[in-house]
Amino acid sequence: NIHYWLVIWGVLGDSLTVLRSPPYVTFQDGQWPISGEKVPDLVALTMGFSIREDLDWPGLAAGSLFQRPRANALIVVRGLDTLDFPKNISSYPLENPVPFTLDSVANTVHTLFADSTPVVLQLAPSEERLYMMGMANTVFEDLPVTLQQIRGRLSQDGSVLTSLPLISLSRNNEADLLFLSEVQVLYDISALLQKHKHLAKDPAPDLYSLELAGLEEIVRRYGTDSPQFADATRILTSALQKFADDVANVYANNAVVEVVTVKTFEAPLTRKSRSILQTTNEGSLYNLAYKYDYDYAVVFNIVLWLMIVLALAVIVISYNLWNMDPGYDSIIYRMTNQKIRLD
Repeated sequence: NIHYWLVIWGVLGDSLTVLRSPPYVTFQDGQWPISGEKVPDLVALTMGFSIREDLDWPGLAAGSLFQRPRANALIVVRGLDTLDFPKNISSYPLENPVPFTLDSVANTVHTLFADSTPVVLQLAPSEERLYMMGMANTVFEDLPVTLQQIRGRLSQDGSVLTSLPLISLSRNNEADLLFLSEVQVLYDISALLQKHKHLAKDPAPDLYSLELAGLEEIVRRYGTDSPQFADATRILTSALQKFADDVANVYANNAVVEVVTVKTFEAPLTRKSRSILQTTNEGSLYNLAYKYDYDYAVVFNIVLWLMIVLALAVIVISYNLWNMDPGYDSIIYRMTNQKIRLD
């Protein structure tokens, strides 16, 4: 039998919960805290990528040098502290639950596998924020991404409105529809992945990042003690488990799926952009210089030793030319002297 566990991490407000993982991605039992800003580094390490700063966290054991997950999916759920996942799992405290993205991991995938066609999908339906790269443009071409498109999808046959027991949730309430729209996105992504199982055969790893804020609206509208909140958490838990199973099936049990549940972030999630033409350090109060680039040490050593080698070569060549005897060391003068003697 092939023993396999698919990883679903739940960062439950102040905890990181590991539900399942592949045999070559091992999490140690313990209560080691991890900072929220280090979650992208943790995702990168599970995919076999290097990170700029070492992750001093004993919860993740050293992985295999010859195996890496074929895909990684991170789902951020805002609005609650925990979901009712199985209890026989490892859990780690989460410190400093600040907002984060997987942009750095996506850049690494794009850089290392530029010649391949990796799938990179980053989607936040409630904010209509979407980023796709590689095969994602083909696989998810028909995926509803805007709220208007998702609402239209809910009115079609086979939507979650007809397939799930809504009980206390209403089709006529905006908060309920937003939550159900995000659940519909999970189901649609699963269905599209089932139609494109060839993705697992591509040498490049795939990356999925989803942010769901519908449950947060349910809490604002009804509160955490309401039957609507109870029904919504039950539906979402089931949808996330189904999504994890579908991803595991598509990638032949070589995928990692993370679920981050955060009641409130310590700071609003903002994406800052900087023009490549901008040269002034406007954000620094003390006019500090920029931090060195990650490759600075490598480039510095290449330039330094190349200059030293060239300088030594010039010195050695110049010394030998200066001390050369034209009549003895040069074949030109040597042949000329022999010709003169013969004449």
